[in-house]
Amino acid sequence: MKPTRMPITEHAPRGYLLGHVLRFVRLLRRMGVGVSLSQVLDLVEALKHVPITNRRDFYYTARALLITRREDMPVFDEAFALFWRMHPSETPSTSGTTRLKRLRLPAEEPPAGEENEGDEGDEVIRIERRFTYSPTERLRHKDFAEMTWEEIQEAKHAIAAMAWKLGMRRTRRYQLARKGTPSLRRLLRDNLTFGGEPVRLAYRQRREVPRPLVILCDISGSMERYSRMLLHFTHALTHGLKEVETEVFVFGTRLTRITHHLRHRDVDESLDAIGKTVEDWAGGTRIGDAIKTFNYEWARRVLGRGAVVLIISDGWDRGDVGTLAHEMARLQRAAHRLIWLNPLLGMETYEPIQRGMAAALPYVDDFLPVHNLASLEQLADVLASVGEMRPVRRQHVRRTAAPNREEQQETREFVQGGTECAMC
Repeated sequence: MKPTRMPITEHAPRGYLLGHVLRFVRLLRRMGVGVSLSQVLDLVEALKHVPITNRRDFYYTARALLITRREDMPVFDEAFALFWRMHPSETPSTSGTTRLKRLRLPAEEPPAGEENEGDEGDEVIRIERRFTYSPTERLRHKDFAEMTWEEIQEAKHAIAAMAWKLGMRRTRRYQLARKGTPSLRRLLRDNLTFGGEPVRLAYRQRREVPRPLVILCDISGSMERYSRMLLHFTHALTHGLKEVETEVFVFGTRLTRITHHLRHRDVDESLDAIGKTVEDWAGGTRIGDAIKTFNYEWARRVLGRGAVVLIISDGWDRGDVGTLAHEMARLQRAAHRLIWLNPLLGMETYEPIQRGMAAALPYVDDFLPVHNLASLEQLADVLASVGEMRPVRRQHVRRTAAPNREEQQETREFVQGGTECAMC
């Protein structure tokens, strides 16, 4: 079927404009900008009324219709400068009208019948991207928030290629083994032919399976620089631990379960589904309320069989610190191991003085950074080293009732040196 052409106005040059616009949208999506089909249709409709020969008008029209988040504007500018180029022999005139030139993407074939129409003499620029892990120490130790777009793509593929292993736990079931305790049932059955004499010996030992894993990830405004990369990490961890029962939740002002969204093999499909489900993205933070919801509605279902719990947050909280301390103590007692991952911990001058972090820290078994590739490698070692015995707790809290007013006041005094974050 012959491609449908756009109506050519008196301002628009001849050529396969619709195809070029679709390829530009594809480039934006490859660079991490979410563009919906309705936005593309709006842009196509708007180009009937915008002179395509005016680079400035075309730029602002495309940006207004395709970009919905402020943080995507620098990416759009880079993609626009890369895809739509001025002809080398032309310079901007006083009227501001210049000829836009298309950049051909890799492995892109021109539409049938359009090889010589509108693109004669245009230079074909091919982009070669290598999605491989960079072994340089600079990339391994560079903060996710300071990476360029190209470095982020390399980091994503490095995370996807990491090997993950979680500590094992012994179950109540037994399996045959070469050594261990004697298996009397198997021993008697195998030696019936010998008159009951124990000629053939059989042993058994406890069966070992990986521990369940539960992840609680902060997606509030203060974590916006790290949220998307950490969700890539969560997706890779979920698919890397294939035999592990994994449950994933995100929280800001409320708790949302996203386990079923992460089952997509394509990480972009998972993130798109999460973005449509989560309503408090880049909003406030109430860590205590979110953990309380988890303890009351989900803990009994997902924390059985010695689960390991990962909390990913910077600790900025605007909720009640007494509730946070009480719920953290309850969560630690239910979990085999409670690990808190803080992206700010990678800063040399960082101190856990935020009111939320100070209240939660006494109930954390492992306090680790999660700001670069090296910190993720450290986390992989910690998860693999989870043993049969629980770690020594830093406190001896045994009460289960809610904290009274005096206990809440003591907790507030304990964290009174903390500060608040306007983005929490």
